[in-house]
This record gives sequence, C-alpha cells and structure tokens, in this order.
Amino acid sequence: MKKVGAELIGTLILMIAGIGTAIVNQNSKGGSATLQAAASAGLAAAIVVQSTSHISGAHLNPAITIALAASRRFAWKQVPLYIATHVAASISAAMLLAVLFGPVRSGAGTNVPSGGNLQAFAMEFLITFILMFVVSAVTHTRTVKELGAATIGATIMLNVLIAGGTTGGCMNPARALGPAVATGNYKGLWIYLIAPIAGALLGAAAYAAVRLRTNGDATNEPSSAATISNDGS
Repeated sequence: MKKVGAELIGTLILMIAGIGTAIVNQNSKGGSATLQAAASAGLAAAIVVQSTSHISGAHLNPAITIALAASRRFAWKQVPLYIATHVAASISAAMLLAVLFGPVRSGAGTNVPSGGNLQAFAMEFLITFILMFVVSAVTHTRTVKELGAATIGATIMLNVLIAGGTTGGCMNPARALGPAVATGNYKGLWIYLIAPIAGALLGAAAYAAVRLRTNGDATNEPSSAATISNDGS
C-alpha cells in the first residue's frame, strides 16, 4: 500500500502541475504557454521522481508501467493497481482544479490535437519513445542514479517543447484522461491512450537492444518497480 500511496500522491502532484499550468495560461492569456507548460511538467516530474522513486519507482504514467512490465522489470500482477492509481489521481486533480479555478473554459488543460490525427499519433509515439528510452537508461544499474530525476525532468521538458504546439506533449494516457473526464471533451482521446503505450514499448525494447551488459547483469530484469533512488534500490 505504501507504493500505491506514493504513486497516488506523486501522480496527483504531477497532474496538478501540468493541468493547472494549462488553466492558468488560458485564464491569463500568457504568450509563452508552451514554454511554461514544458517548465512546469519537467520540474514537477523531477521533483516527484526524486521524492518517490525509492518507494514506488515513480512510474506516474500507465505507459511506463506497461513498458516496464513488458521488459520484465515490473510484475504484471501490479500493473492494474498502478494504472488505476494513475487514472484516479489524474481525474481527482482535474476535478480539484475545476473547483479551484471555476468552470474549465474551452477545455483548458485537455490535450487535443491541433493538426491531423496521424500527425498527432506519430508525435506522441515519438516523444514517448524518447522518454521511455531515457527512463530505461537512467534506471539501469550502470548509470549515475543521482542524475536520474533531473534527466527525466529535462527529457519531459524537451518533449513538451517539441510537441507542445501539436499535441500538448502528453506522453501519458492518465494525463489525457483526467481533464477529458472533467471537461467532457474526448476529442482525439484515443490518440493519447494508444500512442504513448506503443511508443513506450518500443522505447524500452530499443534500450534493451543496445544497452551494454556486464557479468553482473541478469538476462531478465527483476520484477519490481524501476527506481532511480540514490541508493540504487
């Protein structure tokens, strides 16, 4: 239950940062919305990963959980509980922000493709591939654990800068689902549910294909949460 609690609180913080920034940007009509969204998402991810990775692995994202399980680095039996926690946290964050900021006008905080569906799918696939490749790399036993949280945060910031104008730079099915439920705007939601999972699966597979092995590496990764804690646990 401690792992679930850490995932719940961590995902809630991440969603409040991402969705809240989008709402504030719309209400204030900020001119640098993409930059603000990227900074908010990246900083929030780095903070939460650093704070909770030693407890739950700080997945914060159903796509990452599924990819880790497919890579045999996380137990499949825990996947449904983790995903349910991510979704519950996202919906709760979206509902809370709707109360705090009043009616969410024009679907603020909701990820909706600005271009064609194919372009949006490809973009979400690509940036989640990048994210999962980096997550796989920094959670490997030979990496410098102290830099893991900052590296993941920087990757998320970069991805939002790349894709913010096209898809919002989601990379996370739960991030898309929460605001969609809160606002009733489900346009293009399927893209954000499928593309990140597909991208994460390929990203994990790509890292597994290129990573260096040492004599201490097992053929199969342990079925536990991937962590980026300072003690390597």
